[in-house]
Amino acid sequence: MALVHDASTTAVMMATPADLEDLAVGFCLSEGIVARADEIKALEVAATPLGVEARAWLATTASKALASRRRRMVGPTGCGLCGMESLAHALRPLRPVAKGLQLRRAEIHDALEELTGLQELGGLTRAVHAAGWWTPGEGVRAVREDVGRHNALDKTIGALAREGALPSAGAVLLTSRVSVEMVQKAVMAGAQAVIAVSAPTVLAVRTAAAAGMTLIAIARDDSFEVFSGGERIGP
Repeated sequence: MALVHDASTTAVMMATPADLEDLAVGFCLSEGIVARADEIKALEVAATPLGVEARAWLATTASKALASRRRRMVGPTGCGLCGMESLAHALRPLRPVAKGLQLRRAEIHDALEELTGLQELGGLTRAVHAAGWWTPGEGVRAVREDVGRHNALDKTIGALAREGALPSAGAVLLTSRVSVEMVQKAVMAGAQAVIAVSAPTVLAVRTAAAAGMTLIAIARDDSFEVFSGGERIGP
């Protein structure tokens, strides 16, 4: 799949061919190409002999800002930082996340159990990642799946953005390990917490802590580990 902005290819990646409009919008938001979904003026997904192109046309300000960036964003299936122009850009400072989210221990397990039940493609294949957005009192707001964990998260972000707005008092749920770019994407989307079944990298923990985000990982049926932002977690 190629992500094309204003007729220029920005990224090429392997992706599961579902919810591709969500992926295109979420990628734009999580990578800072646009600040709001309405800065994407038009979007189409077109099949080509070699794959699929998601073609977006941006508002003037966003288009000029993208044109000035030298980065070639290669869609990752591994570390997530391939294609970065510099270390400074790869580890760019992030704005602090909002406050207000409160989590109870039982809710954390319930959220992941709900996510498991919503993984339709994962249940069939056992070969894709899932990402969800969960809000206390409301449950899982959106779930998307993809062969790439980054894509699954971008699809979830895009799905919510296309509905109108990303709720700020929410948490990202992940079936994958938590690497730094997953934290970066969650922060860009406005999530106050990341809850994952797998482990985080050291850099992901440092990045989450610097942004004031709660990072919960290695979540099992009877336990989880808190790596940052433990003040949001109650009994």
